[in-house]
Amino acid sequence: MQQSSWAEIYPWRPPGAGEPVIRQVYDQVRQAIHAGALAPGGKLPSSRGLATHLGVARASVVAAYDLLQAEGYIEGRRGSGAYVAGDLSGVLEVRPPAAVAQAAPSPEPPARVRELADLALPAGGREPQAFTNGRTLMDARALDAWSRATRRALRTLEPLHFGYTEAAGMPELRAEIAAYLRAARGVICEPAQVVVTAGAQHAADLAARILLEPGAPVWVEDPCYEPTWRALTAVGARLHPIPVDRSGLDVAAGLAIAPRARMAFVTPSTQYPLGVTLSLARRLELIAWAREAGAWIVEDDYASEFRYSGPPLASLQGLDGGERVIYVGTFNKSLFPGLRLGYLVAPPPLAAAFATARALADRQPPTITQAIVLEFMRSGEFAAHIRRRRLAYRAQRDALVAALRARLGGTLAVEAPDQGMHLMAFLQPGISDLAVQAAAAARGIVARAISGFYHDAPPRSGLLLGFSGFPPEAMAPAAARLAAASGAA
Repeated sequence: MQQSSWAEIYPWRPPGAGEPVIRQVYDQVRQAIHAGALAPGGKLPSSRGLATHLGVARASVVAAYDLLQAEGYIEGRRGSGAYVAGDLSGVLEVRPPAAVAQAAPSPEPPARVRELADLALPAGGREPQAFTNGRTLMDARALDAWSRATRRALRTLEPLHFGYTEAAGMPELRAEIAAYLRAARGVICEPAQVVVTAGAQHAADLAARILLEPGAPVWVEDPCYEPTWRALTAVGARLHPIPVDRSGLDVAAGLAIAPRARMAFVTPSTQYPLGVTLSLARRLELIAWAREAGAWIVEDDYASEFRYSGPPLASLQGLDGGERVIYVGTFNKSLFPGLRLGYLVAPPPLAAAFATARALADRQPPTITQAIVLEFMRSGEFAAHIRRRRLAYRAQRDALVAALRARLGGTLAVEAPDQGMHLMAFLQPGISDLAVQAAAAARGIVARAISGFYHDAPPRSGLLLGFSGFPPEAMAPAAARLAAASGAA
């Protein structure tokens, strides 16, 4: 693959009086290479083009190029032109250690810089490894429909797609999202309450920055989604881990631990990581607490589209009437993570503040991406995709459960979850999930140890295994490798 080059836009300077023209051209190219502005393997301007740009004779540029080639800075390719040499190790100057030692010291960064660096999230890999969580599969029909939506969106671009638009998102997309949420999740909202974000994490970060003062007490599920914990830590909130049981967040425990908390972050449809559902009784208790305490609830509904049995679950926001709940959803799970598009529904008094905060951070969501998603939703393909994914993910879930029970029945206990994109596999007493995680990683398997997700509650030893990103036939061989890792841990 040819190395990209910025030589055509490099600020070449016309030669001045004094040194010979050839020497000045030679020096400019050499200095650009040393500065890293012209990368190894990058194409240089043609001798004719550079001569015209500099206003000199072509022969002067040819002579300068010849000198640079003789010294190993550039190389000629027959029929293609001149390029920066691919290997510059023999000609680039190495800065002597003494010069480095004498350089002015960098300023000491404030403590907050170090704290934020410590909160950094691990980067995702290019190639998905079983059982990475949060992965999705787009089938052939969805990919074809996405391509058609892209072509239609590009054919109908208007001036607004090339300029600045509303910070909260395109009005047409916000109206479509509001209609979808009213029908699918029972959310009570109007388009003016919808703010398009880069995803659920972006929405949660906005809520924390807008509604929390440093030191504000906040309920967080224990165990919890680690990026949420880190986002709240970054804004200086005082976090109170609230235990989670089979019925979800223990509201009574929250009332005992921090009754005057200012906010609660919850994943009621599919608790992360345990996968349990917040019971109706607990939902009503949580809403009653928020109203009494004057607190806010952030409802992260990140995977609500994927429920495999039982009736649809009502959103907290719908039960609340939209007064105290900030509803968060994402296309990054329902479509694909690389899309980076989500949304939140703010109570009416907060909608303008959320839009302004979004504008100050990132001005607006990308208009062309919004246009494609709008086409995909309007065409009916989004709803059809969700229906097919439910069937496919259920088959993938069942294949993984069967493979785990066949290979690791004596090592772990697993139940097929009714919703979500991952399952929990709890290890037998005495088996360290951290040891299994490390042994699995050595065999190319991602098995997240959940003991590290706990803060105050007694940690359980278990593995978080994603199934949504891998076809059924991939489950058995991956489970075999996990079994080998469990035996070696």
